[in-house]
This record gives sequence, structure tokens and C-alpha cells, in this order.
Amino acid sequence: MEITKKQSLSEAFKIYLDKRMLKILLLGAISGFPWVIIGSSLSLWLKEDGLSRSTIGWAGLIFAVYAFNYLWAPIIDRVKIPWLTEKVGHRRGWIITMQSIILLCLISWSFTSPIINLALVISIGLIIAIASATQDITVDALRIEQIGENEGKSMQAGAAMAVVGWWTGYKLGGVAALNVAEFFQSLGIVNYWQKTFLILGILIIICNICLMFINEPQPMDRTEKQMKTDKMIQNKLGSSNFMTKAATWLTGTIIGPVISFFKKNGFNIAIAILGFVFLFKIGEAFLGRMSVIFYKEIGFSKSDIAVYSKGLGWITTVIFTLLGGLFAIRSGVIKAMFVSGILMASTNLLFSLLAWSGKSELLFAIAVIFDDMAAAFATVAFVAFISMLVDRTYTATQYALLASIGTAGRTTLAASSGALVDWLNGDWGIFFIITALMVIPSLIFLYMIKDKLKLND
Repeated sequence: MEITKKQSLSEAFKIYLDKRMLKILLLGAISGFPWVIIGSSLSLWLKEDGLSRSTIGWAGLIFAVYAFNYLWAPIIDRVKIPWLTEKVGHRRGWIITMQSIILLCLISWSFTSPIINLALVISIGLIIAIASATQDITVDALRIEQIGENEGKSMQAGAAMAVVGWWTGYKLGGVAALNVAEFFQSLGIVNYWQKTFLILGILIIICNICLMFINEPQPMDRTEKQMKTDKMIQNKLGSSNFMTKAATWLTGTIIGPVISFFKKNGFNIAIAILGFVFLFKIGEAFLGRMSVIFYKEIGFSKSDIAVYSKGLGWITTVIFTLLGGLFAIRSGVIKAMFVSGILMASTNLLFSLLAWSGKSELLFAIAVIFDDMAAAFATVAFVAFISMLVDRTYTATQYALLASIGTAGRTTLAASSGALVDWLNGDWGIFFIITALMVIPSLIFLYMIKDKLKLND
């Protein structure tokens, strides 16, 4: 199936000059930053307070909420935040609410310690994850709604810009977190991570300010189509009373998006899509969950990690994300998925080489560059792929469903990454080879359905 018609490189690049792309970039940064907090920052905080690799790996289960945020995504499509919705819009009202919750959690972390109360620290991290996952639902819906339903090439460019924004929030946020923590540590401050979280709270406030520069489209047809679905359900239920109205609303809100997805693709293709989405980025997740622990164990400092993994990684990610977007625009999103899957598997092997050679800044830089290149290509293709599958009547819910299924594979299975390293007796080289093989099942699923997909291209 031909997904996109090839165009010249200059024509493809002009799509990035659309002013909507800058707004999508900002949305991506807002979405990516919370992952710094519950990802590398929390992992290093636990590591430097003396917790084991297995404990750190299992603590990463808080990311599992991203796999289940589709359960409350229908509420975000239908329910309005009092006062805020009227003042700033439906989507932006939800984002501001979630950002405020994350800010309060960071303040709470500044008064806690993993050594004294690990359960409380993880519980607060779980609240951050829930708020961040809820925010992601709304950010993704707002991003998709910035672009017309039939603007396939703009959607792929928008996916690239969203990924650049996400990695900008994640990588530069990581640079800030690691350097601030090391600075406070050098001053002799005992609870340097707690103080760092207060600084990160300031960045949350900046994210809210940036959000005000992003306009929110008001698609009236979405509400009309939802009401049409509700009316159809109401007619089937017969009598009109409080109970049937409540049942109508719940059915239309929760079941409607799922029925729409299976009806559009057919049952067998829909199941195959879900299988591919679940498996595609498992290997990357195993590597990512343990990467900062691996860097630390072979002798790199927090500053080294900040420079190579975060700073250098951000530059390479931005470049290769934009190139990945151009590749997807010209060659089609399906071909981009195959290429990026092979790249992910290949680059994971570089970490095996680094593990067996010992501390080497040159190999570290090379591994980070190629890993970020593969991750950039994969993420652009993946985001464009699922963005083009959604029905605009249920933007937030269907995108959240697909994205969370992808996250389910990454978070639930990758939670055992630390235990796998321990089972291998710390043999990082073998660990990274195993992660390289994990992409194969997903590519088999994609090959099975590549000619039968219905994309809004």
C-alpha cells in the first residue's frame, strides 16, 4: 500500500516552516519534562541513597499508569474543568490542572527521603505519573487538533516536531536536574535532590506560561458527533429517564471510541495493530530504564551523563528527529517504521561494546549518538502512525488507547530490567544483546498488516 507520494527534499522541509509546528514543539516540551522527574532524577535519587538495582527497576512500575491512561481518557474528551475551561479552553484547562498537581508533588518530595519513607516517595512519584499521563492525553489531543484531518504530510511533520519538543523537555530538563543536583551536592548540601526538585518546580511554572501561547481550536463537529452517538444509544434504550440518560452518557463516552476503532479497521487488523503497538519499543525501554545505572556503574559522573546522554543526546535527537520526519514524509510512515525498528536493534549492540570495553568517553558518545538517532526515527514514525489512525470524534481517547498500549509493553515488561541484569550477574553486554532482539516480534506483526491499514494520509 502506498502511504505517501514522494516529493523533493526542499518541498518536504517547507512543511516545518508552518507556524503550527512551533506550537506543537512547545506542547512536546510540556509533555516530555515530567519524565525527567520520575525517570532519571528519581532513579539517581534512589541509587545515591543506597537502594538496589532491583528496587530501582521495580520502582519504575509507576510508569505503568501511562499504559492505562486510556481508561480515563474518555472523561477528558467529555468533562470540562470548572472555571478553567471557560477561561483558557477545554484542553488547556486540563493541562494546567495536571501541571499544578505535579508542582505540589515536587514540593512534597522536598520534605521526604527514600531512606526514611520509601513508600511515601514512590506514592508521590505515582501521583506525578498519573498527573503526567493525564496531561499527555490532553497534550496529544491538542497537538493532533492543530492539524487538519486530511493533512497527512503535515501530521508526519507535526509528529517530528512533537518528538523534538518532547526530547527537548526531557533532555534539557535532565541537564538542568543533573547539574543542579551536582551543584548542590558540591556545596555540601545533604538533601541535594530534595532542593533540586524545588528548582524543577520553577520549570513547571514556565511550562504553564508557555501554554498560553498555544491557541486551542474549538471543533464544534466533535461535540455534534458525540451527541449524535448519544442520541443513537438513547433511541436503542427506549424510555428517557435519569438512569437511561446516565447509561447513554457512559456508553457513548467509554464504548464509543473503541467501537469506532474496530469498525474502521476490522477486528483482525485492529488486533494486529494493537499487538504491533504493544511490542514495538520494548527493547528501547529495557535499555532506557537501566541506562543511567549502567553509566554510573562503569564510572561516569552525573556531569558526564548530563553532557553526553542529555546535552549531546538532545542535539543529536533534534537533528535526527527532523531527518526522520523528512524520511517519513517522502517514503511513507510504514517504511519508516521498518527502518527505525532495525536501527533500534542495531544500535543497542553498541552498548554491549561499551560494556565490554569499560569506561570510554569516545564509545559513550558514539553509542549515545546512534541510540538517539534510532530512537528519534522510531518515535517520529510511531507518533505519526498512531496519530493518523485516530477518529477526530474521539481524538484524546483513541490516541491515548494506542499510546498507552505501547507504553504498557515498555513499562510493565521493562520493570524487570533491573532483575534481568541481576540475573545475568551484572553482564551488561549480554543484557544489551537481549534488548536488541526484542524488536523482531513487532516487525512481524507490522509486515502482516502493512497492506491493509487505513490511514488518514
